[in-house]
Amino acid sequence: MDDSMRTSLIRPLLVIAALCAVTGLAVAAEKPAQPNIVIILADDMGYGDLACYGHPTIATPNLDHMAAEGMKLTQFYVAASVCTPSRAALLTGRYPIRSGMTQVLIPKSKGGLPATEITLGDALKKAGYATACIGKWHLGSLKEHLPLNHGFDYYFGLPYSNDMSPWAQPTNHTFDGDPPHPLYRNFEVISRGEPDQSQLTRWYTDEALKFIRTQAGKKKPFFLYLAHTFPHVPLAASGQYKGKSRRGLYGDTVEEIDGSCGEVFKTLKELGLDDNTLVMFTSDNGPWIGQKLDGGSPGPFTEGKVSTWEGGFREPAIFRWPGKIPAGVTTRAFATAMDLLPTLVGLAGGEVPGDREIDGVDLAPVLFKNEPGREPLMFYYFNAEVWAVRKGPWKIHLKTVYPAASKKWGDWPVTEHNPPLLFNVDEDPGEKYNVAEAHPEIVAELAKLIEQHKAATKPGVSQK
Repeated sequence: MDDSMRTSLIRPLLVIAALCAVTGLAVAAEKPAQPNIVIILADDMGYGDLACYGHPTIATPNLDHMAAEGMKLTQFYVAASVCTPSRAALLTGRYPIRSGMTQVLIPKSKGGLPATEITLGDALKKAGYATACIGKWHLGSLKEHLPLNHGFDYYFGLPYSNDMSPWAQPTNHTFDGDPPHPLYRNFEVISRGEPDQSQLTRWYTDEALKFIRTQAGKKKPFFLYLAHTFPHVPLAASGQYKGKSRRGLYGDTVEEIDGSCGEVFKTLKELGLDDNTLVMFTSDNGPWIGQKLDGGSPGPFTEGKVSTWEGGFREPAIFRWPGKIPAGVTTRAFATAMDLLPTLVGLAGGEVPGDREIDGVDLAPVLFKNEPGREPLMFYYFNAEVWAVRKGPWKIHLKTVYPAASKKWGDWPVTEHNPPLLFNVDEDPGEKYNVAEAHPEIVAELAKLIEQHKAATKPGVSQK
């Protein structure tokens, strides 16, 4: 080939390359596909209830393997220590005070997540995702509050906790006169009488796998929010798991959830979706310790559900995305459930709402680069009040309760602390040693921080 012929062949390629450089087009690379997203949420599971978080007798091989293939967090916080506000915060990226979702809803409640709130379902659906909510909802049981009115294409599950029926828990007279738990498919109640709760985890798993398989043949990505009923009381497990755990019935329910996670991972791999799917596992709040053997373990922390102690707010959290999230990492980076919305919507190429306060931040640097993340800053709400705050290693309590010592729900004597209690939760994660007297300047700084937060936070209309 002579020089003139070589020049005639190369010149067009140079022109194309120059045009691509000018217009920002890539010659050989296409835009990466949006990842599929799966959030698996347990109910009332404690920080210490998984083997990979230190439980000695509950077997969780699938979640342990998930942690080995992904990232395990030791400082992951939910925004409330009870169901409704915690779930509202996870789905909206906002402290529940902003949406008015500060109290646990019951079957007679008329309120629910306001239509003005933008959920993960809303934002991901707008970004082109197929969306499904399977399991426990607990953000309003009237039609206008159900998942299909909050960004989800499909819904299967219970609208509130599994103890909120005299048919499920005859000794709890709070729910006398309420109907059996309604099992929904979209807007239709498909159960007659009380559903067999021993089958709930199995049913949820089957529905989740069906959704994944249905989406596998389509070009659009999917978001699956799989919110399990257990290990909330009353406990129940299917025949395959009942009586198998060394931890008793509580352990049976956790091990069945672990088995469900294993089936999700197996299905993703079989369908060739594993490498483009981010899966995240956590719980809505800490364990219901007052239930004794029917409640879980907060691990090294104090108290659990309802309280503003660490055991109520700090949860196990595992993220996995092969090839994207580094494998086998345990990180001390601070993170919250409110971070999920900005993180996942950002990954999806969607739009994080800019017309409202979003309390979460994008965790991408932590998840994908194993960076240390931001300084811890957490406000601990009890209903609509801030009772504690953590900044860095320091945490003060203005008020406390010990629900584990109470005989019934709502029987929680409140103790006010003046001066506040102060703990270094890095050195003393169990909050055993009050060091307020030695650090009055830190107590004053954190008390001022609470006042500034309260002054800057506009409460939403209370939903009851």
